[in-house]
Amino acid sequence: YHPAPLAEKAPTDTFVVEISALYKLPVNYSITSGDEKGYFIIHSSSGIVRTSKNLKPEDFPVSFKVQATDSSNAAIFNEVEVKVEVIDENDFPPVFPSSLLEETLPEGSPATEVVQLKAQDNDTGRNGLLTYGILNGHGLKFRINETTGILYSTAPFDYEEEPREYQVVVYAEDDGIPEKKRGYCTVVIKITD
Repeated sequence: YHPAPLAEKAPTDTFVVEISALYKLPVNYSITSGDEKGYFIIHSSSGIVRTSKNLKPEDFPVSFKVQATDSSNAAIFNEVEVKVEVIDENDFPPVFPSSLLEETLPEGSPATEVVQLKAQDNDTGRNGLLTYGILNGHGLKFRINETTGILYSTAPFDYEEEPREYQVVVYAEDDGIPEKKRGYCTVVIKITD
């Protein structure tokens, strides 16, 4: 048996799976091994498995054995394996150490690195996997490496001809399930003479 994965926040007593042995007489179901942390209980006559406590994603997947025993003769039994997985939910959004950064960029600089941005996400796995992007690009004067978080200018600036300050809003987005979460940082870039 490989039932549908359970949500990390599934409440106690959540239905997991129904074990069914084909046998002409009533059988008793029991979990015999593999559930050392006691996450599951089985109804002895219906074969319905439910959760018995809150789930910790780091303990999963769990594979346990269920035994069906002839109710009048304990020597007649059969076993089946049940593998249960848990979906680790996206609990945390990405967070930048500061929501506002100020940087300077000398006029006439060729396309260059402005600043390395680094967000933190306290989720694990794909829920903590970050990609970076720019919310407002100022006519494509800036770009960001979506993997490293390095913000670049794309061309030289002229102190006399153009705005002397740019506000670039950068986001970090996780690859979370069931939904992606974002964190934001505004980078104020001052062009210097």
